[in-house]
Amino acid sequence: MSEEEDKVQKLKEDGNNCVRQQKYPEAMFHYTHAIKINPSNYSLYSNRQALSLQPNDPDIMEAINKASRSLIKDQRADQQIPWLGAGIGIILGVIVVIADYVFTNKPTLTHPLLMALLTISIAMIGFGIAKGFRYFVKCQRKSLLEPPFDLLEENSKQDDKSEETDKQSEKHPKYSKAQARQRFKKGKT
Repeated sequence: MSEEEDKVQKLKEDGNNCVRQQKYPEAMFHYTHAIKINPSNYSLYSNRQALSLQPNDPDIMEAINKASRSLIKDQRADQQIPWLGAGIGIILGVIVVIADYVFTNKPTLTHPLLMALLTISIAMIGFGIAKGFRYFVKCQRKSLLEPPFDLLEENSKQDDKSEETDKQSEKHPKYSKAQARQRFKKGKT
């Protein structure tokens, strides 16, 4: 066993030396060979994987930049969309007030304070709807990161539970000493 460990250690050191000399394909070969000898050594896996993720790799940098742009865009949308909803609510409130004043014979909103309160209340409803929409989108995206339900596992658990209940029903109930004495006195052995 120690011969294999020595060989694995030597291959790991050879791979590390190749990385220092920037001979990445050769280092990948050494790490892979060491993994074949000792697949339970986690450090070999991490060293080999580190070769595929070079920090100056343009694909990785592009992915990082894309993710940061998307995050900034999402944060900006979180700030702007509720106010857009409030703006649309103000526009609808003003349209309702003007329509009440123009299209009816006797307008119901005669006091300017009532007109302003109606407009503000409709704007707040628009703000709330837009805020709720952003919350819904965030929850939707968060749920995409969660693992899906494993329906087959639940069925197997239910089968296991039903087998356990069958086994339990076959067993006779256990009583404490006092309960056993009472049952014995009553003749229920």
